[in-house]
Amino acid sequence: MERVTLYWQPGCTSCLRTKEFLKASGVDFISVNVHDDAEGMEALHRMGPRTVPVVARGDRFVFAQVLDDVATFLGIAHNSNRLSPAALVSRLDGVLSAAERYLRQLPDDRLETLLPRRKRTYRELGYHIFRIPAAFLEVTEGIAFSAASANLLPPAEIRTVADIVGYGVGVHRGLSTWWVGTDDRECRREVETYYGLKPLHLVLERTAWHSAQHTRQLMMVLGLLDIEPDRPLAAADLAGLPLPENVWDPAE
Repeated sequence: MERVTLYWQPGCTSCLRTKEFLKASGVDFISVNVHDDAEGMEALHRMGPRTVPVVARGDRFVFAQVLDDVATFLGIAHNSNRLSPAALVSRLDGVLSAAERYLRQLPDDRLETLLPRRKRTYRELGYHIFRIPAAFLEVTEGIAFSAASANLLPPAEIRTVADIVGYGVGVHRGLSTWWVGTDDRECRREVETYYGLKPLHLVLERTAWHSAQHTRQLMMVLGLLDIEPDRPLAAADLAGLPLPENVWDPAE
């Protein structure tokens, strides 16, 4: 049987979670960092995907945004118990509040600093934390969830910490408004995503833990600048979210 290949890049939350899942499941896999491996990126594109993580075996592949899909593809066990939508909204509310606090601590003159081993700036990271729930809100309005939408770069007018926080506060408010007004409290309806037709509940879960993981990375950034995060996220704030163990990819 052909070996499993994982296509990934540093700083990608789903990539890190998938890598940890494969290792914990005892899967022997080839690790291809497409950020640094041009041939690996070409091989990925020849299969069809334009985003990571992707788990492949020969010319068959699965997008790895959802571990249930990876487990089914590989024929391995996976516990997919999930927090309720109400609990996920509560977790995400706390995460976004924390991200707003940490961004206010970030000096404007460091916003264009690159993250470790990744062509992503601190400004892009901060914006991305809120772009994820913004893309989720678009899904609730009937817009298909695309990788391009979730990974939009900050527009030119978002240049300063205050600009990012202002954007984030607006997204945060929009999330609260959606939750108060939705009749689908169990988030059962299925929605279009670039990794398949999925229940809104599952997309909400990924939104919550995805923003949470990047907020953990923002705390890491403050640590790199010798700044103590204002009220660091604690285990209770993240309880039940399927987060990776690590905040950032260990060097390979």
